[in-house]
Amino acid sequence: MREEYQTKTIFPRKELVFRAFATDLNEVKVVILGQDPYHTPGAAEGLAFSVPNSQPIPPSLINIYKEIDSDIGKHANPHGSLANWQKQGVLLLNTVLTVEAHKPKSHANRGWEIFTTATIKYLNRERPHLVFILWGRDARNKKSLIDESRHLVLESAHPSPLSAYNGFFGSKPFSKCNEFLKNNGLNEIIW
Repeated sequence: MREEYQTKTIFPRKELVFRAFATDLNEVKVVILGQDPYHTPGAAEGLAFSVPNSQPIPPSLINIYKEIDSDIGKHANPHGSLANWQKQGVLLLNTVLTVEAHKPKSHANRGWEIFTTATIKYLNRERPHLVFILWGRDARNKKSLIDESRHLVLESAHPSPLSAYNGFFGSKPFSKCNEFLKNNGLNEIIW
């Protein structure tokens, strides 16, 4: 991977690859699992679905905000950064943590899945009452790692414009998540 950063354009920047893990795993309440980072310049910042405030909000995140608005009222973010979700205990994790510019899924099957699978297994085993939100096929393939007798699993199509109308819109993950958290004595997420 080090060589690829020297010879190709890889996202996110090296220092942001593990940014999702700034979330204390002992404080995680919700795991949002996506596919891989945004593959366009300036967009990937190490948090699944999040972009820096200086960037336009990408279509997948626009659809996430539309679903929040439809599900619980109005989303709280005036921009594309989801760092405020991270501060509330939301682990914004992709199944693959890097990608080559303009080549979605280009770093699939290179070892990241082993790492992210280990993370999900750890959280499943060590943390009680988590909400796992699995968006898209790659994320949904991790469902078998999660004990649904202990955790809530919410799965749907990916929020991408290519698939959002195939089960993402109307899935109501935000209200279901908050209801589960509240019922288990945990603070709800301000989406």
